[in-house]
Amino acid sequence: MAGIPDLETVTPTQAVVEPTLDEGDHDRFSHYARKADIVESAVTGRPVVALCGKVWVPNRNPDRYPMCPTCRDIFEQKKKAERGN
Repeated sequence: MAGIPDLETVTPTQAVVEPTLDEGDHDRFSHYARKADIVESAVTGRPVVALCGKVWVPNRNPDRYPMCPTCRDIFEQKKKAERGN
């Protein structure tokens, strides 16, 4: 056919990302979680769930890390909703 360039078929690929096994301090944030859950975790070692959904065992000083932006947004939304009622 005149005027139509040859078409090339492209197969999409997905990159495989290997997890890193270092300390990962550069990826750490302080998270909001229920105080009772954090206290229980300190006693039992059971993981807690942050507002953002992260599941972890709190064992580091949260003052060393920046606040998780997702947790902060959810916390602020909850505060506004409580003030509105």
